[in-house]
Amino acid sequence: MKKINNFQYLWISLIVIILDQVTKILVRLKMSRQSIEVLGDFFRLTHVQNCGAAFSLSLGGPLINRIVFAAITILFLVVILYILHKSHSKAEHIAYPLVVGGAIGNLIDRIFIGSVTDFLDFDFPDFIMQRWPIFNVADSAIVVAITILLIYFIFFEKKAMEAK
Repeated sequence: MKKINNFQYLWISLIVIILDQVTKILVRLKMSRQSIEVLGDFFRLTHVQNCGAAFSLSLGGPLINRIVFAAITILFLVVILYILHKSHSKAEHIAYPLVVGGAIGNLIDRIFIGSVTDFLDFDFPDFIMQRWPIFNVADSAIVVAITILLIYFIFFEKKAMEAK
């Protein structure tokens, strides 16, 4: 049986980081805190700088947020890389690098800018909130990874274990 290199898909992280940083740089250079309709009110490009965490969660001031959220992200990255090292499925080998790339993409902003650049602005049906919080490529990669992991663990992990 061939030994799987659990870190062979970390190139996915690099792609996420590059896409995330290039899009954020373009937004910061070309958009001055404005909103541009792309698909009417459903999808807009809206430039915001988020000093908090997901859903603009804040712990007080920008400096506290910067330090605490950067430290949490670094700790989180260590844990995710450890989990990746122990993982066995292709779904995990793809999903965890997506999380790593997304976390590093937002960490770069937090360290060098002091806030995270968000710009993807969707108005999903009003089932939870008036308008979905504005997000970026890094956030999207993390959500895609979580979706992959949920589908894998709910529908496939037990079958994969039984097959061994």
